[in-house]
Amino acid sequence: MITPEVLTEYLRQTMPDAAVTVSDRTGTMDHLKVVVISAAFAGKNLLDRHRLIYQALDVPLKDRRIHALELTAKTTDEA
Repeated sequence: MITPEVLTEYLRQTMPDAAVTVSDRTGTMDHLKVVVISAAFAGKNLLDRHRLIYQALDVPLKDRRIHALELTAKTTDEA
């Protein structure tokens, strides 16, 4: 299990300006809906945006604190 605060910290290590919203989809805090808004996504397509998020969350994904993610990644201009 991972808390929204810890997940946000992982993302902010890669994207310091990230505004992060986390929703628990199943009540177990390992199936999450995550919305990330960051200037780091500017000029990146959807796949590259998701790759950036997955890279930032590499550790909790590998140690299985996160089982499934539903992602929304927007630039600050798109938000």
